[in-house]
Amino acid sequence: MDDIRSIDHFNLWSFDLNLLVAFDALMRDRNVTKAAARLRLQQPAMSHNLATLRVLFQDELFIRVGRDMAPTARAHALAASVRHVLAQAQGILTSAESFDPLHDERTFRVGFCSEVEVLLMPLLSARLRRTAPAIKVLASPALPDKVFRLLDDGDIDLAVGGYEDGGERHRREILFERFLLCCFNPELIDAQSPIDRKTYLELPHALVSHGEGIEGCLDRALRRLGVELNVATAAPEFLTVLTTVRKGPLLATLPSRIIDEYAPLFGLAASPVPLDLEIRPISMVWPAQTDREPAAAWLRDEVRGILGVTSAKQKGQSSAGFERPSRIRPQ
Repeated sequence: MDDIRSIDHFNLWSFDLNLLVAFDALMRDRNVTKAAARLRLQQPAMSHNLATLRVLFQDELFIRVGRDMAPTARAHALAASVRHVLAQAQGILTSAESFDPLHDERTFRVGFCSEVEVLLMPLLSARLRRTAPAIKVLASPALPDKVFRLLDDGDIDLAVGGYEDGGERHRREILFERFLLCCFNPELIDAQSPIDRKTYLELPHALVSHGEGIEGCLDRALRRLGVELNVATAAPEFLTVLTTVRKGPLLATLPSRIIDEYAPLFGLAASPVPLDLEIRPISMVWPAQTDREPAAAWLRDEVRGILGVTSAKQKGQSSAGFERPSRIRPQ
C-alpha cells in the first residue's frame, strides 16, 4: 500500500478530479455528445473538459474520426489507471460499514463507575462468550469529572455511569433512575428497618468517595438538604464499604441495586434512607462521531439488553417492605 505521505495534496487540490470522470466517460462512449449525456452535462461543458484534459496531459487524447473520437496511445495508457481510481472512489462512497459480532475481532474499552461495573461486566462477559466469542471488553474507571476527556482522547469507546450531558461532542442516553438505600450489620447495630431520621443522622457512616471530600457522591444531595452526616470513614470502592459495615457498627448509604445484590452476601440488613436524597440516573455516553458506527451501536444495544432498560422502571416490593428495582438478569 502506498504511503499516504507520498500524496501531493496541494497539486491534487488544484486538479479537478471530475476531469477523470469525464475522461472515463469519453473512453467508454468515444463521442463527446454521448459522454455529455452520460454525465448529464451540456455538450459545450464536455468539450471544455476535453480541452482542459488535453492541456493537463499535453496530448490530444481523443482524435475525431468521423462521428467518433478515437483514443490516442496516451489515452489508452491512462485508461486502466483512471478506471481503477474511479472504481476505488466509488467503492468508498457506496460501501456500507458492516459488523459481524459472531466472527469479527474487536476490543472495546468501556468506562464505568464502580457500581455499574460490578453489575454489568459479569453479565456482559458471559453474554459475549455465547454470542460474540472474538469480542473483548476492557473495563476501566471513568469518574464523572474525567469521563468526557477519556472519550475525547479515545481512551474509552463507551461509558456507563452517573454522568451529566457532555454537550455537542457526545451522546447521552439515560438507562435507569437510581435511588438510595442504607444497610447495616444487625448484630452490631440495634435498629429496625425502616431506620428513622434521628437514628440515621446519629449513627456513624461509611461512604463511597472517589475524591478528597469524605461525603463523595452524596455531597451535593446532602448540601441541598442542609444535612450533615456523622461520617466515620470513606473508601473509593463499595465492596470496601460493605466489608467495613460488616465488621463495624456503621451505616452505609449506597445505590439500591448494589444493596439489593450484595447486602445479603455480607449479612447486612437494608432500609430506606429517611432523607430525600437524589442522585444522578445511570446513563450511557459515547462520542458523537461513533453514533452510527455499527460495532459501537451493537455494543450499546448489548448494554441496553443486559441492564433491562424497560424492566428497570418496573418496581417490586422486597421482603423488607420497601421498593426496589428489578434485579439485573442475563438476557
